[in-house]
Amino acid sequence: MYIYAISDLHLSGVNPKPMDVFGPHWDNHWEKIKESWRAKVRDEDIVLIPGDISWAMELEEAKVDLYDIGRLPGRKILIRGNHDYWWSSISKVRRILPDNMTALQNDSVCIQGIAFCGTRGWTAPGPKDYTEHDEKVFARELIRLRMSLESAKDSGDIIVLLHYPPFNDKGKPTAMVELLKSWPVKHVVFGHLHGESLKSVTEGCFEGIQFHLVSCDYLNFEVKPIMEL
Repeated sequence: MYIYAISDLHLSGVNPKPMDVFGPHWDNHWEKIKESWRAKVRDEDIVLIPGDISWAMELEEAKVDLYDIGRLPGRKILIRGNHDYWWSSISKVRRILPDNMTALQNDSVCIQGIAFCGTRGWTAPGPKDYTEHDEKVFARELIRLRMSLESAKDSGDIIVLLHYPPFNDKGKPTAMVELLKSWPVKHVVFGHLHGESLKSVTEGCFEGIQFHLVSCDYLNFEVKPIMEL
Protein backbone atom coordinates (compact mmCIF):
# COMPACT_ATOMS: atom_id res chain seq x y z
CA MET A 1 0.00 0.00 0.00
CA TYR A 2 1.27 3.45 -0.94
CA ILE A 3 0.48 6.85 0.51
CA TYR A 4 0.26 9.70 -1.98
CA ALA A 5 -0.49 13.40 -1.60
CA ILE A 6 -1.68 16.34 -3.68
CA SER A 7 -3.29 19.61 -2.60
CA ASP A 8 -4.97 22.74 -3.91
CA LEU A 9 -7.13 20.95 -6.47
CA HIS A 10 -9.32 24.08 -6.75
CA LEU A 11 -12.21 22.30 -8.42
CA SER A 12 -15.34 24.12 -9.59
CA GLY A 13 -17.83 21.63 -10.95
CA VAL A 14 -20.96 23.70 -10.28
CA ASN A 15 -19.74 27.18 -11.20
CA PRO A 16 -16.68 26.59 -13.41
CA LYS A 17 -13.76 28.85 -12.65
CA PRO A 18 -11.04 28.71 -15.33
CA MET A 19 -7.71 28.21 -13.59
CA ASP A 20 -5.58 29.19 -16.57
CA VAL A 21 -5.93 32.80 -15.39
CA PHE A 22 -3.12 31.79 -13.01
CA GLY A 23 -0.96 30.70 -15.94
CA PRO A 24 -1.24 28.48 -19.03
CA HIS A 25 0.15 25.51 -17.09
CA TRP A 26 -3.17 25.39 -15.22
CA ASP A 27 -5.11 24.72 -18.43
CA ASN A 28 -7.15 21.53 -18.05
CA HIS A 29 -5.41 20.89 -14.72
CA TRP A 30 -8.02 18.53 -13.27
CA GLU A 31 -7.76 16.20 -16.26
CA LYS A 32 -3.98 16.12 -15.81
CA ILE A 33 -4.37 15.27 -12.13
CA LYS A 34 -6.90 12.51 -12.82
CA GLU A 35 -4.65 10.98 -15.47
CA SER A 36 -1.74 10.80 -13.02
CA TRP A 37 -4.01 9.60 -10.21
CA ARG A 38 -5.49 6.72 -12.22
CA ALA A 39 -2.07 5.68 -13.49
CA LYS A 40 -0.53 5.46 -10.02
CA VAL A 41 -3.14 4.99 -7.29
CA ARG A 42 -4.85 1.70 -6.50
CA ASP A 43 -7.99 1.17 -4.45
CA GLU A 44 -5.97 0.03 -1.43
CA ASP A 45 -3.76 3.15 -1.46
CA ILE A 46 -4.27 6.40 0.47
CA VAL A 47 -4.29 9.90 -1.02
CA LEU A 48 -3.82 12.91 1.27
CA ILE A 49 -5.47 16.17 0.20
CA PRO A 50 -4.39 19.04 2.47
CA GLY A 51 -6.90 21.70 1.56
CA ASP A 52 -8.23 24.08 -1.08
CA ILE A 53 -10.30 21.32 -2.57
CA SER A 54 -13.22 23.21 -4.12
CA TRP A 55 -14.11 26.79 -5.02
CA ALA A 56 -17.72 26.09 -3.99
CA MET A 57 -19.26 28.48 -1.49
CA GLU A 58 -21.90 26.09 -0.18
CA LEU A 59 -21.60 22.49 0.97
CA GLU A 60 -24.27 21.30 -1.45
CA GLU A 61 -22.32 22.80 -4.36
CA ALA A 62 -19.09 21.14 -3.19
CA LYS A 63 -20.71 17.69 -3.43
CA VAL A 64 -20.11 17.66 -7.18
CA ASP A 65 -16.37 18.11 -6.68
CA LEU A 66 -16.15 15.77 -3.69
CA TYR A 67 -17.90 12.98 -5.56
CA ASP A 68 -15.69 13.55 -8.59
CA ILE A 69 -12.69 12.97 -6.33
CA GLY A 70 -14.47 10.07 -4.65
CA ARG A 71 -14.78 8.21 -7.95
CA LEU A 72 -10.99 8.04 -8.22
CA PRO A 73 -9.08 5.08 -6.73
CA GLY A 74 -7.86 5.06 -3.14
CA ARG A 75 -8.97 6.23 0.25
CA LYS A 76 -8.83 10.02 0.57
CA ILE A 77 -8.02 11.97 3.72
CA LEU A 78 -8.88 15.69 3.69
CA ILE A 79 -8.32 18.83 5.70
CA ARG A 80 -9.72 22.29 5.15
CA GLY A 81 -7.86 24.97 3.20
CA ASN A 82 -8.29 28.73 3.37
CA HIS A 83 -10.47 28.71 0.22
CA ASP A 84 -12.75 25.86 1.31
CA TYR A 85 -15.61 28.17 2.25
CA TRP A 86 -18.10 25.33 1.73
CA TRP A 87 -16.59 23.46 4.72
CA SER A 88 -19.20 24.16 7.40
CA SER A 89 -19.57 22.07 10.56
CA ILE A 90 -17.51 18.87 10.47
CA SER A 91 -20.60 16.74 11.11
CA LYS A 92 -22.30 18.16 8.02
CA VAL A 93 -19.18 17.68 5.92
CA ARG A 94 -18.78 14.07 7.01
CA ARG A 95 -22.44 13.36 6.37
CA ILE A 96 -22.14 14.10 2.65
CA LEU A 97 -18.71 12.61 1.95
CA PRO A 98 -18.35 9.50 -0.21
CA ASP A 99 -17.53 6.33 1.74
CA ASN A 100 -13.89 6.39 0.67
CA MET A 101 -13.21 9.89 2.05
CA THR A 102 -12.33 11.01 5.59
CA ALA A 103 -12.30 14.61 6.81
CA LEU A 104 -10.07 15.54 9.74
CA GLN A 105 -10.84 18.27 12.26
CA ASN A 106 -9.33 18.27 15.76
CA ASP A 107 -8.96 14.49 15.53
CA SER A 108 -7.16 11.75 13.64
CA VAL A 109 -7.67 8.50 11.81
CA CYS A 110 -5.47 5.41 12.14
CA ILE A 111 -4.86 3.07 9.19
CA GLN A 112 -2.51 0.08 9.43
CA GLY A 113 -0.71 1.54 12.43
CA ILE A 114 -0.21 5.01 10.89
CA ALA A 115 -2.13 7.90 12.43
CA PHE A 116 -3.14 10.76 10.15
CA CYS A 117 -3.53 14.11 11.87
CA GLY A 118 -3.93 17.65 10.66
CA THR A 119 -5.26 21.17 10.72
CA ARG A 120 -5.42 24.11 8.32
CA GLY A 121 -2.68 26.21 9.93
CA TRP A 122 -2.27 29.91 9.20
CA THR A 123 0.12 32.54 7.90
CA ALA A 124 3.50 32.28 9.60
CA PRO A 125 4.30 35.04 12.12
CA GLY A 126 6.85 37.64 11.09
CA PRO A 127 5.67 39.83 8.19
CA LYS A 128 5.16 43.55 8.83
CA ASP A 129 1.48 43.23 7.93
CA TYR A 130 0.96 40.40 10.45
CA THR A 131 -2.00 41.49 12.58
CA GLU A 132 -3.37 40.74 16.01
CA HIS A 133 -6.11 38.78 14.24
CA ASP A 134 -3.47 36.66 12.47
CA GLU A 135 -1.80 35.98 15.81
CA LYS A 136 -5.08 34.77 17.32
CA VAL A 137 -5.86 32.50 14.37
CA PHE A 138 -2.35 31.03 14.38
CA ALA A 139 -2.59 30.33 18.13
CA ARG A 140 -5.97 28.66 17.61
CA GLU A 141 -4.57 26.47 14.85
CA LEU A 142 -1.73 25.40 17.15
CA ILE A 143 -4.34 24.26 19.66
CA ARG A 144 -6.19 22.35 16.95
CA LEU A 145 -3.01 20.65 15.82
CA ARG A 146 -2.23 19.64 19.40
CA MET A 147 -5.74 18.22 19.80
CA SER A 148 -5.31 16.21 16.62
CA LEU A 149 -1.92 14.87 17.72
CA GLU A 150 -3.19 14.04 21.21
CA SER A 151 -5.98 11.99 19.68
CA ALA A 152 -3.26 9.83 18.10
CA LYS A 153 -1.11 9.47 21.23
CA ASP A 154 -1.22 5.66 21.13
CA SER A 155 0.03 5.47 17.53
CA GLY A 156 3.60 4.59 16.69
CA ASP A 157 3.96 6.73 13.56
CA ILE A 158 2.16 9.89 12.52
CA ILE A 159 1.66 11.70 9.21
CA VAL A 160 0.40 15.28 9.43
CA LEU A 161 -1.61 17.28 6.90
CA LEU A 162 -1.33 21.08 7.02
CA HIS A 163 -2.63 23.52 4.46
CA TYR A 164 -0.32 26.44 5.27
CA PRO A 165 3.43 25.72 5.31
CA PRO A 166 4.98 25.40 8.79
CA PHE A 167 7.88 27.64 7.71
CA ASN A 168 7.90 31.36 6.99
CA ASP A 169 9.03 32.87 3.68
CA LYS A 170 12.63 32.95 4.97
CA GLY A 171 12.62 29.22 5.70
CA LYS A 172 12.43 29.65 9.46
CA PRO A 173 10.30 27.03 11.25
CA THR A 174 7.23 28.22 13.10
CA ALA A 175 5.80 27.00 16.40
CA MET A 176 3.99 24.35 14.35
CA VAL A 177 7.32 22.61 13.78
CA GLU A 178 8.24 22.85 17.46
CA LEU A 179 4.98 21.10 18.31
CA LEU A 180 5.45 18.44 15.64
CA LYS A 181 8.90 17.60 17.03
CA SER A 182 7.27 16.49 20.28
CA TRP A 183 5.46 13.64 18.55
CA PRO A 184 6.54 10.64 16.41
CA VAL A 185 5.77 12.50 13.18
CA LYS A 186 7.42 10.98 10.11
CA HIS A 187 5.99 13.09 7.31
CA VAL A 188 4.21 16.45 6.94
CA VAL A 189 2.41 17.39 3.73
CA PHE A 190 1.30 20.97 3.04
CA GLY A 191 0.14 23.16 0.17
CA HIS A 192 -1.13 26.73 -0.23
CA LEU A 193 1.93 28.02 -2.08
CA HIS A 194 1.68 29.01 -5.74
CA GLY A 195 3.32 31.28 -8.28
CA GLU A 196 6.30 33.31 -7.12
CA SER A 197 6.19 31.74 -3.64
CA LEU A 198 7.24 28.42 -5.20
CA LYS A 199 10.70 29.89 -5.78
CA SER A 200 11.45 29.95 -2.04
CA VAL A 201 10.05 26.63 -0.87
CA THR A 202 11.29 24.98 2.32
CA GLU A 203 10.89 21.20 2.28
CA GLY A 204 12.89 18.03 2.85
CA CYS A 205 14.19 16.58 6.11
CA PHE A 206 14.22 18.88 9.14
CA GLU A 207 14.61 17.69 12.74
CA GLY A 208 14.02 14.11 11.58
CA ILE A 209 10.71 14.94 9.85
CA GLN A 210 10.17 14.87 6.08
CA PHE A 211 8.28 17.93 4.87
CA HIS A 212 6.57 17.83 1.47
CA LEU A 213 5.05 20.70 -0.48
CA VAL A 214 2.27 19.12 -2.52
CA SER A 215 0.50 22.04 -4.23
CA CYS A 216 -0.68 20.49 -7.48
CA ASP A 217 1.04 23.05 -9.72
CA TYR A 218 4.32 22.52 -7.84
CA LEU A 219 3.96 18.78 -8.58
CA ASN A 220 3.21 19.44 -12.26
CA PHE A 221 -0.32 18.15 -11.51
CA GLU A 222 0.82 14.66 -10.54
CA VAL A 223 0.15 12.89 -7.25
CA LYS A 224 3.30 12.54 -5.15
CA PRO A 225 4.26 9.26 -3.44
CA ILE A 226 5.02 9.90 0.23
CA MET A 227 5.75 6.43 1.58
CA GLU A 228 5.02 2.73 1.17
CA LEU A 229 3.51 0.57 3.92
